[in-house]
Amino acid sequence: MKINIAAPTTGQQKVIEIDDEKRLQALYDRRMAQEVDGSILGDEFDGYTLRISGGNDKQGFPMRQGVLTNNRVRLLCKRGHKAYRQRRAGERKRKSVRGCIVGHDIAVLNLVVTAAGANPIPGLTDEPVPRRLGPKRANKIRKLFNLEKEDDVRKYAIAREVTTKGGKSVRKAPKIQRLVTPLTLQRKRARRAAKMNSVLRNKEDAAAYKKLVAQRLAEQREARRSLISKRRSTRRSAKLA
Repeated sequence: MKINIAAPTTGQQKVIEIDDEKRLQALYDRRMAQEVDGSILGDEFDGYTLRISGGNDKQGFPMRQGVLTNNRVRLLCKRGHKAYRQRRAGERKRKSVRGCIVGHDIAVLNLVVTAAGANPIPGLTDEPVPRRLGPKRANKIRKLFNLEKEDDVRKYAIAREVTTKGGKSVRKAPKIQRLVTPLTLQRKRARRAAKMNSVLRNKEDAAAYKKLVAQRLAEQREARRSLISKRRSTRRSAKLA
């Protein structure tokens, strides 16, 4: 079984392979999100605490949290379920998923370091890997540099130098998301004014339509009255004759 161990604090991960069934016995019948002692993987993991975050079986089907079995099942999935993307509105489909209990058929098991031991592990907890990209959202940049609301966030976006195929050095910076500028505020005011104008125009159109309907009904009533009066006058004249 391959064990994929990730350390969120350093950003590193390491893959080890264990074929000894005696050592793997401590992992069997454990569920996802449970924590295990790192010493079961070897002496170098002594003092470490690891959390089971998932895994795949030998055919590549992923483990699903909440499916309390140690084999593969077929679930009727709909929109919003994991490992399923609907193609048509209202579509449901049966998908094969692996239960959340570790068993003999697991090929790769994913573990996450939740508590580090005294001895650092080379390639996992010995040195942190710097983040290649900085934050992109405006509030996260403010939080990183402890900025005030009045500070210009665009000056603090983390950029990097990239060399193109032609050998030219280019500075690349992220497009800041959720950035409030005078232009965005102007567009927001324009959208709100357009919505209010639409509401007022609909009210005016509804009032004009109501007035027109009342006018048509009054004309119909007047026409009916004149028709009835003509019939009555015709009958009277016929009786007198």
